[in-house]
Amino acid sequence: MIIAAPGQNAELLQRAAIKGRSLWDDTRRRLLANKAAVAGAVVLSIFILLAVIGPLVWPHNYAHQYTDRLGLAPTAENMHWLGTDVVGRDMVARLLVGLQISLAVGAIATFVSLVIGVAWGAIAGFAGGRVDQFMMRIVDVLYAVPFIFFVILVTVVFGRSIFLIFLAIGAVEWMTMARIVRGQTLALKQKEFVEAARASGVKPFGIILRHILPNLLGPVAVYVTLTLPVVILQESFLSFIGLGVNEPLTSLGQLISEGQKESGSPWLLIAPAVVMVITLFSLNFIGDGLRDAFDPKDR
Repeated sequence: MIIAAPGQNAELLQRAAIKGRSLWDDTRRRLLANKAAVAGAVVLSIFILLAVIGPLVWPHNYAHQYTDRLGLAPTAENMHWLGTDVVGRDMVARLLVGLQISLAVGAIATFVSLVIGVAWGAIAGFAGGRVDQFMMRIVDVLYAVPFIFFVILVTVVFGRSIFLIFLAIGAVEWMTMARIVRGQTLALKQKEFVEAARASGVKPFGIILRHILPNLLGPVAVYVTLTLPVVILQESFLSFIGLGVNEPLTSLGQLISEGQKESGSPWLLIAPAVVMVITLFSLNFIGDGLRDAFDPKDR
């Protein structure tokens, strides 16, 4: 029996620990070591809790109009901490609901783009040949349609609805996701484990579900976190130009649009603008952290 020196034992244990550490463990460790990403996740979690619980516990309703408190400045009296708007609605209540709507639009529209984009890209990349060419030419044609034109068309045909906004934004954003997934699938389908699955008689749909999609989680997770702020900005732009949610509902973009019209009441603009900026920064920090954590060049 060979007995290793104490220094060698320590080195062997360290190598064993590194070897036994999984890809996900290493990714989680690298992500948690990114202070900006962790701070962004904490802030975003707080905002999500405020958006979900805040409207339920706040004493004022976002749609109630206090006719005796029109354009009230921020004050602790009656808990109007951010004042009221020009028609007497409490700004804290409206800010909480606006944050809720903006985050909901971001989450649902991103989910729609995720489902369509991943399915489309994986099928096109795995099928290859004419099927791939046909499916990606459809994506190229849709890319040529301006986003705002598509939303206006949907609004004119079906009317203004928050659910249509979810679908319209998601139906535009899926195309970039499809291209990313297709490129990754083209590389993955040449790997040995996919060839082994083919040789063992696994059907193409089973290969996509069991072998292709699990290996796409890294880039897809990164792109999702980078898509969320883009979607929120798109909804804010639509609300800013009057194509967003209907009154009395509101969103951060609509609050900013209303606030910039009231030059004598700067708090109506500053509060939603600050919340919007913090939300977007948090999402970008999380996306950058995930990108660095999944980057194989830094391992």
